[in-house]
Amino acid sequence: TNYRLYAIERVETFNGEPVQVVRLRNPLGVVGGEYVGAWSRDSTEWDEIPPQEKERLAVRHMADGEFWISYSDFVKTFTHLEAVHLDSDTSRDEPSLHNKQTWQMRLYQGAWQRGVSAGGCRNNPDTFHINPQLHLILSEMEEVIISLNQHSIMEPKVIGFTGYSLPKNSLESIGKVFFKKNKSLVNSQYTNSRQVSHRCQLEQGGYLVLPTTFEPGQESSFTLRVYSSKPLKLKLLDTQPSLVKCAIIKAPATLEGKSFTQYEAVFLQLADEHRTVNAFELQELLDACLPNDYIKSCACMEVCRQVVLTLDNTGSGRLKLGDFKDLMCSLKYWQTAFKNHTKEKTGILKAERLKDALLEVGFQLSTDVLSILVLRYMRKDGTLRFGDFVSAILHLSVAFNVFESKDPLQNGSIKLTLAEWLKSSLMC
Repeated sequence: TNYRLYAIERVETFNGEPVQVVRLRNPLGVVGGEYVGAWSRDSTEWDEIPPQEKERLAVRHMADGEFWISYSDFVKTFTHLEAVHLDSDTSRDEPSLHNKQTWQMRLYQGAWQRGVSAGGCRNNPDTFHINPQLHLILSEMEEVIISLNQHSIMEPKVIGFTGYSLPKNSLESIGKVFFKKNKSLVNSQYTNSRQVSHRCQLEQGGYLVLPTTFEPGQESSFTLRVYSSKPLKLKLLDTQPSLVKCAIIKAPATLEGKSFTQYEAVFLQLADEHRTVNAFELQELLDACLPNDYIKSCACMEVCRQVVLTLDNTGSGRLKLGDFKDLMCSLKYWQTAFKNHTKEKTGILKAERLKDALLEVGFQLSTDVLSILVLRYMRKDGTLRFGDFVSAILHLSVAFNVFESKDPLQNGSIKLTLAEWLKSSLMC
């Protein structure tokens, strides 16, 4: 049975002896049986207390199931004590709290998604930064309670959170270099219980709180709450999508080398009378020119169709030799970026590293956009092949190009007719 603790009081007997007593309530009321020990409703200990003290403690007017017990007996009887923090909304239904100062509470409801925001705890320095990053701002020094609830009931994960000092004016998510250089300020325990809470004293200022699972790649939704007696702010830090640099590399005018001479010869063999190739001919071309199976994973028909949509500016569905040279230079550039983020096994990119790999190529992405890419390209084992990576780059290139062409003044928003929307979405 979970007893409810209402009050802890100090009273003095006629002899001046101080006694600490605890007021409890059995939720079962009289059905659960009534406490009959020391300081119970009709015990002789109350005869040693002045009438005004008994009146103050409402000894004769307690509800069914309520009773007083000495603090020493309370400690001997009970083994666990849980503190429940109620905000202004949830405390309205509790009459005993109507005259009390209520907690200020801010919450964030989110999820750990494999490959997107499930980076694991600090033991995983390469992926820890992809966890949801919450910016907590305190108006003054205050004791706060941070509480993390997971929504996985049948298969609970081991969860916890970590906090760092962070300037108030931070707006975008923080990269992994920050976490390798800075020590954590707040560290909760990690447990597979439904809730993990931590009480701490924090100075005025900004803080970064990362709720995580212990192991990376574990999925669950969660709610993080922060309680304080003073005003506070809590918001998610995320990256605004932007094109940092063009991902398509233009081949230099004086491109030379034995390999490119061979490429040109094969291209002309497959090209039509206008010296252009379509997606089917491009697939044959890439299959003949690319050096190994690792790179040839981007020579599938789906990727070849996307290459044509991305590089063809005429709408003819065909590529010129110059377009093909741009593609080969771009593939070499993308391969380097891909390899930089495939530490464990050549040719396989963990989905958790996709965001950093795409940033190296030139795309800065928000969590929502990254989530769609991961759902589209991540394989069953949680990884991407080079062909998947190339396809993602091509889709993003078209998406950014379409938006920029419709937003010449860089207002950050565009208007499309239904026909324009259908054309743009099908190209992406």
